[in-house]
Amino acid sequence: MSKEGVDLGRRRFLTATTTVVGGAGVVAALVPFITYMTPSARARAAGAPVEADFSKLEPGKMMTFEYRKKPIWVVRRTAQNLADLTTLNDQLADPSSKVPQQPAYIKGDARSIKAEYAVMEGICTHLGCSPTHKPEMGAAEGMTDDWKGGFYCPCHGSKFDLSGRVYAGVPAPTNLKIPPHKYLSETKIMIGVDQEGATA
Repeated sequence: MSKEGVDLGRRRFLTATTTVVGGAGVVAALVPFITYMTPSARARAAGAPVEADFSKLEPGKMMTFEYRKKPIWVVRRTAQNLADLTTLNDQLADPSSKVPQQPAYIKGDARSIKAEYAVMEGICTHLGCSPTHKPEMGAAEGMTDDWKGGFYCPCHGSKFDLSGRVYAGVPAPTNLKIPPHKYLSETKIMIGVDQEGATA
């Protein structure tokens, strides 16, 4: 083999080795930047849709789930609760939910996809306290004799009915928010995804 042929082979080997090592170095240098720009698992989970299974929820009771670090309530209303909703309209600040605190597909006094189940954020729209569920009718603590069940904010006295609609004359300016959600089954919803499948 000629000296010229050996030198050419060695040159090719060195060129290939240098290219591979240089490429590995570039990749290694880029990894921290790519990792920095990719959201962490915790960050992804904080905004990811959440499944809520309320198959064990009894009539008149409430369950709490967490979505984006906010409490999401699922309330199972009784037939009497639903009948009472229309009798409260003259006591409420926004009975028809004209202020957009809910997705467009949430309508009516029940403010829900399925009338029996109310889904809402458990955060008072005044200063962000979490109201207390007061399902019992009548003069419960802080309530009047005509109380039909709902939510009472102990921080400043705001009251909401079992659809999350705010009573008139209280500090809270608007109804409780309703997160986007869709039903996966009769007693399971996905919070953070609307009926059309778009993620909030």
